Amino acid sequence: MLEDPTAAAPHLAPPSSWPATYPQGYAVVDVETTGLARDDRIVSAAVYQLDARGAVQDHWYTLVNPQRDPGPVWIHGLTEEMLAGAPRFPEIAAELSERLADRVLVAHNAAFDWSMLAREYARTRGAAPVRQRLCTIALSKELGLPLPNHKLETLAAHYGVVQRRAHHALDDARVLAETFRPSLHRAAETGLRLPLLACQPLTEWSEGPAIGRQRSYQQTWRPSRKRPACPYPNPGRYEPGGQLVQGMRVAFSGDTSVDRELLEDRAIEAGLHVATSVSRLTSVLVTNDPESPTSKTTKARSFGTPVIDEAAFMQLLQDVTPAPPTNR
Repeated sequence: MLEDPTAAAPHLAPPSSWPATYPQGYAVVDVETTGLARDDRIVSAAVYQLDARGAVQDHWYTLVNPQRDPGPVWIHGLTEEMLAGAPRFPEIAAELSERLADRVLVAHNAAFDWSMLAREYARTRGAAPVRQRLCTIALSKELGLPLPNHKLETLAAHYGVVQRRAHHALDDARVLAETFRPSLHRAAETGLRLPLLACQPLTEWSEGPAIGRQRSYQQTWRPSRKRPACPYPNPGRYEPGGQLVQGMRVAFSGDTSVDRELLEDRAIEAGLHVATSVSRLTSVLVTNDPESPTSKTTKARSFGTPVIDEAAFMQLLQDVTPAPPTNR
């Protein structure tokens, strides 16, 4: 019988109080990668399978040959030599799918882990069998945990969980499983609605030019993604209930169901200006968490900038009003 490292976790809700709407199983995931850019690759992955109440059912770990330099070796500790004989992602995709199928994907900063997985599956012309994800950062905020920050080590310390090998996918997944269970039970005790988000598989993918495959980690860690200038003047703010107009400045904040870069690409294709920050010129802010005290949501409220959620934005993108002709 597999030992359950979360068996002694505190704050366990009694069976009678368990919300009937909660998911039936979870896949706690951690991936280590060559960097954070859209063309970076997974170098290791781990999954802890949990039942409906967070008890461990199984765990799994693998190295993955990224077919390029491994990036920040000083963080994840995986050298090119160590990964040379590891399976490539297409070789582990089927087994990984078995671990994820019919479960909610749980991760710390789930948008990142999901986007990396979605891209790897897209490269195989497949899709991860995941329909929903849950970010443990979002759950901690919903629970109002008294944390000075939302790092995994801080959450682990809050619940008395000992980290053995930080940035090792298997140990990070174990730590997350051990901290997720008491958080899940806290949520169940109060009937909290879990902050679940839909996982949209990537149906549009291009690898882009194979330039600089041996580039340094400093170049791939936080890439500057240059976008073409919007050719239309800003017509002003979005009027709730109306349509988007080409040239409007749109900003995004927080976790999104659709891959963020894909969402931004679609906005640009529709003739909108994607802004990295919120100012008085911002036409609309898109966020699935309007109550989150981020700098963008705070500024949007202070400026009176309209706020809509991702689903509404995707609907509005289907019929964007053309920019009025300019007088020459």
